[in-house]
Amino acid sequence: MTPRVSVIMPVYNVQHFVKSAIHSVLLQSFTNFELILVNDGSTDKSLEVCRSIHDHRIRIVNHTQNKGLAAARNTGIRHSIGRYIAFLNSDDMWHPDKLKMHVKHLSQSPKVGISFSRSSFMSHKGRLIHFYQMPQLTGITAAHLLCRNPVGNGSAAVIRRETLNDIRFQALNHSENYSCYFDERFRQSEDIECWLRIMATTEWKMEGIPAPLTFYRLSQQGVSSNIMKQLASWEMMIDKAKQFAPKLLKRHEQDARAYQLRYLARQAIRNGQGKNAIKLMNRALMISPSILMDETSRTCITLTAAYLLWLLPSALYKVFEHIGQYFMGHAQKVRISKDGVKSSLIS
Repeated sequence: MTPRVSVIMPVYNVQHFVKSAIHSVLLQSFTNFELILVNDGSTDKSLEVCRSIHDHRIRIVNHTQNKGLAAARNTGIRHSIGRYIAFLNSDDMWHPDKLKMHVKHLSQSPKVGISFSRSSFMSHKGRLIHFYQMPQLTGITAAHLLCRNPVGNGSAAVIRRETLNDIRFQALNHSENYSCYFDERFRQSEDIECWLRIMATTEWKMEGIPAPLTFYRLSQQGVSSNIMKQLASWEMMIDKAKQFAPKLLKRHEQDARAYQLRYLARQAIRNGQGKNAIKLMNRALMISPSILMDETSRTCITLTAAYLLWLLPSALYKVFEHIGQYFMGHAQKVRISKDGVKSSLIS
């Protein structure tokens, strides 16, 4: 039987996390899938861990050298045969009903090309902290995607194959036919660059599922922690987007940059970099003061957290942080429940 879903998991030096990621796929209530593990030149025991797990739905594809997430995902797509393509980073995990709910969503919504879910944050050690990514789920335009990126992370999206085929291109630096979907020049921001190309150049829509079906691991050692490299990659994405969506960028570039700086300020806060977070927030407000009016709560919370982290002793800041996360997490759970999500789906 041909698998209906192809799950693509890039694997690179994640020996402590990849087993949990794989098992979260194998435990899916929807079972008609294939899992393609793309070993992207790992130098630790990641490949050994992958080979130790035996399931007929697993295939392993090897890169002889590290090429990055974009190349690993492209390799996985080229080897896949499913109607839907799901991406899971090898340090994240899924709720057991993740695939079932996305297949239902895409089956019932023929104009939706990208289906994503809310995400629940995990600590570095894999403990769910009952705090959630709460993006806009419907009515998403290319402008909103550019400014907010509602997908939120690389493990939340499930995409139709037809959608990816509509933005497929041939890499010019390869002599043979080499189909690409993600731009392999990007080591970061490769996902939003791909989503934006879909939203800005095709008729496909993007919609989210209210349930937090993706478990996103927070890490100070991961790719996302290198804030300046992440900003440089985002700017590279903006430069490329000017080529395929010039009117969109002319109207929304500055707002998008301000929101990106606010996002990076939150990353700096998680990494304990209060002074850096303040600089990023001040720069964001100088570029586009409107973010304070358009998203007053999120902007003020980020700015307050940055100054508290900078001013308070670390232990005292942690107390305020835990109190804030508790009340915000509770409010988020209430909102998710009001969106019709069953309690069994709220981690």
